[in-house]
Amino acid sequence: MAKRPPSFLVMLLRRGAPALATATSELSDEVGDPTPIRALRRIQQMSGPVDATYRDNLLLRAARYVALVPLVYRLFAVPGAFGVYVAAHGMTGIGPVGLVTLGSVGLSLYGIRWMLRSAPFQPQYAARLLAVDLAFTLLAPLAVGALVPGSVYSDAMTVPGKHLLGEVALLALALGMPAAAALAVVSFPIRMLASLFATGHGAPGDALATFPSILGVLFTATGALVLIGLGTRLALAYGIRNGRIAERARQHRVLHDSVLQTLEAIALANKGDPVARLAEVQRLARAQSMELRQTIENEASDRSEAGSRPLGEKLASLAAEMARDGLRAQLVIAELDDDTLSEVRQIAIRDAVRESLRNTLKHAGTDKVVVRVEEQEGGVAVITRDHGAGFSLDSRPAGFGISESITARLNEVGGTARVESAPGNGTRVTLWVPF
Repeated sequence: MAKRPPSFLVMLLRRGAPALATATSELSDEVGDPTPIRALRRIQQMSGPVDATYRDNLLLRAARYVALVPLVYRLFAVPGAFGVYVAAHGMTGIGPVGLVTLGSVGLSLYGIRWMLRSAPFQPQYAARLLAVDLAFTLLAPLAVGALVPGSVYSDAMTVPGKHLLGEVALLALALGMPAAAALAVVSFPIRMLASLFATGHGAPGDALATFPSILGVLFTATGALVLIGLGTRLALAYGIRNGRIAERARQHRVLHDSVLQTLEAIALANKGDPVARLAEVQRLARAQSMELRQTIENEASDRSEAGSRPLGEKLASLAAEMARDGLRAQLVIAELDDDTLSEVRQIAIRDAVRESLRNTLKHAGTDKVVVRVEEQEGGVAVITRDHGAGFSLDSRPAGFGISESITARLNEVGGTARVESAPGNGTRVTLWVPF
């Protein structure tokens, strides 16, 4: 009988934040479906089975940062408890209590610095650091109990007690609830022994004094784990779903801007001379095959190479490309800093301008268009203007080319697109992206 895969929620509670490394495995489409469903139903989906062997290294590295919360808590709570002790008892027993405070602050600072360093995360060193921290947590109460007078014992124990609470939360987040619960149980005989050192008898009442606080920390850490884990899984599900939608839109856009445009150009090729028509079809087919091969094999490299050229050169190359198809584009470019726009925005503008020029070539009934680039309203505007046939915006809604290849492409990079046209008055397309 096949072993049933563990649920994400159970793994989260058993392993702590590192279980987030499995958060992207076995995600059903229902989790990221925006259709409203009952809250318990969605929580059940997010808590569903995961592949325990799956590890997303990026999520695993990010999960370690949750340990910063208990470390920062200790950094403030332990000195605060020490200050209260000094205010109440002055210099009595200040030596051992002060050393425990310094040790706790030192470990917390080192842990925070180690977590935030730029070097790669190494689990074996994290385990060693956690072992040292745990040893200090268990030995500090014994040192205080053995070295402070019995009259100040109860107040002195609040200092290692605050460190203990932070350690319980740290283990809960870093290793899971079983490890945190084990520390809570072990702390009981440790406190009994410390009481025996200080007062000559192990007082169960003193040992149990911190238990309500420990239970509160366990409950809070459990809630934090559940919220972080399920929230992360839900966010990833939405991100994956939206990424798939965006990828489909990109693929549709590529097909529209390449294959479909070429097929339409072939259909409009010279219909008089069969030899000229065949030559034109062959030219278009070769150009399209080269473009598709480059897109499929090395799109990322293509964009990287394009990144070495400023926007003006990209548009000049586009104008030359359109000239081969019979459209003369006059470029009017204001002086712009080469680093004014990011590469992503430059490519979005170039591709949107290409779609606008192709629409002019196909529908405007003119072979001339002006492309003007200028700074405008805290960004860069690229305006294409032709004096062709034009069309009515009311009677002719935007098709795929305008809505996806122009408007959606600009929206994706924080820009806008505006189309103005009227029958007999040509068409004006204004593309704008912020700096």
